[in-house]
Amino acid sequence: MEYVSLLPTYLTRRYHSWKATEYAENQAWFRRLAEEGQRPRAMVISCCDSRVHVTSIFGAESGEFFIHRNIANLVPPYTPDGDHHGTSAAVEYAVTALNVSNIMVLGHSNCGGVSGCIQMVSGNAPELEKPTSFVGRWMDILRPACEETASITDEHERQRALEQRSVLVSLANLMTFPFVAQAVEDGRLSLHGLWNEIASGALEMYDSDVNSFVKV
Repeated sequence: MEYVSLLPTYLTRRYHSWKATEYAENQAWFRRLAEEGQRPRAMVISCCDSRVHVTSIFGAESGEFFIHRNIANLVPPYTPDGDHHGTSAAVEYAVTALNVSNIMVLGHSNCGGVSGCIQMVSGNAPELEKPTSFVGRWMDILRPACEETASITDEHERQRALEQRSVLVSLANLMTFPFVAQAVEDGRLSLHGLWNEIASGALEMYDSDVNSFVKV
């Protein structure tokens, strides 16, 4: 495959630095992970955004989190139609094979996917309305919630409101998966909604008792 290039020099240097430091200091742990397999206690569904560093936020080590990232940390509804479903496959594997005890959906501030959804619903992003737009069709998952926020006139308030609603939409859609709903009912699995403000480092969690996000 002649179109595949070698890694940029700065990445190979970073790799060698990691191998000589972090790996060298934790060889036994990495070997144990390789030999015994992974046993993550939690799954994290977060955005692809490069500014959201899930393992750093929670101080997690290798092997601790089963992480799935996609545009706007969305989970689609359960749709067993025989097609390709990356997020649904990750959820299925985490719950039925890895038996994670927690699933955390992590949204964040200044989310480009959420902003794009607002622009699309407002008629300002015709490129996302095209049937050929993977991003647009993915953000259709959030379209109903986006339309519900149309009454919020302040741009920043609407953005934040929809970012947090994206978390709630994903949590609701998770419960449409029979194996997720059963695990929750049996007490084997807990679902958590989180939102991270990048600039301040603040983390908020959804509290169903007050139907709102509260500071952690």
